[in-house]
Amino acid sequence: MRDKGNLACGVIEKAKEPAIEGWVLYDGACGFCRRWVTFWEKTLRKHGFRIVALQSAWAAEKLQLSEQELASDFRLLLAGGEQITGADGYRFLMRRIWWAKPLYWLSTLPLLRSLFDAGYRAFADNRHCISRTCHLTQRGK
Repeated sequence: MRDKGNLACGVIEKAKEPAIEGWVLYDGACGFCRRWVTFWEKTLRKHGFRIVALQSAWAAEKLQLSEQELASDFRLLLAGGEQITGADGYRFLMRRIWWAKPLYWLSTLPLLRSLFDAGYRAFADNRHCISRTCHLTQRGK
């Protein structure tokens, strides 16, 4: 039970954050990606994931990839060091969020898996053009 005296004095108990499961690494130069991931940041945090731009020094140091390889795909870096990229990264996250599980299950069916993967790849390859078309420019531009 909470101590009512502490609440009356303005002390608010802060909910304990979950242990870090991993990091969602996104293309910070992509306006769409930046908006998408920051929109979902609170949900991701609840499930133990932090967000970091692929262009950050931290990501470059952790992943040890060239700039081109680094920004080629959405990536998950799990706390144990495992990396999951692309559509598989989205499936990994959907499987851990209760209301997204039906989408996960659909994305694993043979025909829908192929469509999900192809849709991801088409978007990833054209994300900067989509961002410009939707006027989702880089920060400061």
